[in-house]
Amino acid sequence: MNWDTGVSPRTKELAESLQAFMHRKIYPNEGRFFREVEKEGPWSVYPVVEELKKEARAAGLWNLFLPDSEYGAGLGNLEYAPLCEIMGRSYLAPEVFNCSAPDTGNMEVLVRYGTPEQKERWLKPLLAGEIRSCFAMTEPAVASSDATNIESLIRREADEYVINGHKWYTTNATDPRCKIAIFMGKTDPDHPSIHQRQSMILVPMDTPGVEVVRPLPVFGYYGVPDRASEVVFKDVRVPASNILLGEGRGFEIAQGRLGPGRIHHCMRLIGLAERSLERMCERTLGRVAFGKPIADQSVTRERIAEARILIEQARLLTLKTAHLMDTVGNKVARKEIAMIKVAVPNMACRVVDWAIQAHGGGGTSNDFGLAMAYATARLLRLADGPDEVHRDQIARMELKGFQKSNA
Repeated sequence: MNWDTGVSPRTKELAESLQAFMHRKIYPNEGRFFREVEKEGPWSVYPVVEELKKEARAAGLWNLFLPDSEYGAGLGNLEYAPLCEIMGRSYLAPEVFNCSAPDTGNMEVLVRYGTPEQKERWLKPLLAGEIRSCFAMTEPAVASSDATNIESLIRREADEYVINGHKWYTTNATDPRCKIAIFMGKTDPDHPSIHQRQSMILVPMDTPGVEVVRPLPVFGYYGVPDRASEVVFKDVRVPASNILLGEGRGFEIAQGRLGPGRIHHCMRLIGLAERSLERMCERTLGRVAFGKPIADQSVTRERIAEARILIEQARLLTLKTAHLMDTVGNKVARKEIAMIKVAVPNMACRVVDWAIQAHGGGGTSNDFGLAMAYATARLLRLADGPDEVHRDQIARMELKGFQKSNA
C-alpha cells in the first residue's frame, strides 16, 4: 500500500516510524525470536520480546490499537489499519508494540465495561505491557461456533461467584505473565432468552481451582502463532465485584469485543499475505528450472498476478469495513465485519499456498516462515467464528430486505 496517499498525516507519520522500526529491530531479530520460541517453549517468556518492548515504548509505538485517547493512541479503525498491516508482516511484531491478541480485545473490554477498580488492577498493567491476559470462551465438549452451547457455569454464592468449566484454545494461558482471564459462562441457564444466559467475569489466574492443563499445538506449532491452551476451572471462587457489566450481559460484551478483534486479525493477515507474496517474487526470480527463472513460467506469473488482485480486494473491503465501524458503529457494520472475516483468511490461505508451491520443498520447512503463515491463515478461518457461521449471517442479512419487500 502506498503510504503517501489515502491516509491521515498522523497515520502516515506513525507508519513511517513503524516501518523503520520493523527494518531496524523486528526483521533482524526474527531468527532469534523463533530460536527462543523453539528452545523455551510455550510456558516461557521470550527475552527478545521483552527487550524490544522497551524500545518500542520509548519510540512512542505503543498501544496503537486503542481508539480511546485516554488509554491509547486515539486512532480510529481506518487510521489503525495500515499500522496493523505493517505489524502483521512479522510474528514478533504485534506483542512488541503491545498490540497482540487477545490482550488487545481484553483491554478494550476493560476500557468499555470495566469498573474503576477493575481498570486500576488489570487494565493499567496490561497497558504497560507488564502482564498478559487470556479469553476463556471456547469449550471442547460443545460446538462453540454456536456460543449459546457454552456449558460452563458461574453461580452466585453470597458475595462470591463459583466458577466451573472446561475451556480450550484459551490463547496466552501458558504464558507465565498471564495474570487474568476473561471467562464466559452461564449465570442463568434457564433464562427465556438464550442470549441472556451468559455472563463474563474476571478470574485471576492464580486463583485456587484454575489449572492450565496443556499447551495446544496449532498444526504442530507450540507458542506460535499463539499460545493456545487447555484450561480447567474447578470450584473457582472470585468476588462478586469481578462480574463484567452485570449478569446476562456476556453476549453484549462479546459483540463489542469481537468486532474490533476480527478486523485486527484481517489487517494483520493482509500484512502476512503481502510478505508471502514478496517472498514468492524473490524466490521465483532467483531460481532456475527447465532453463529459465521460475518467474518466467506462465503459471507463476498468473499466480503472482492473482495474488496481487486478491490482496488489493481484501484490503479495500477491510478499509471499507474500518470506515463503517468508525462512522456508523460495529452493529451497523456487522455484515461487512462478517464479510472480511471470510474473505481475508481465505485470501491469505491461497496466497501463502502459492508461495509455498513456489519455494518447492523448502516452503514446507520452517526456513521461510511460510508453513507457519499458512497455519495462521488456516486457523483464522475458525477463530472468532468459522466461515460457515459468518456466511450464514451474511446471507440472512442479504435476504432480509427481500423478505420485507415480498411480505
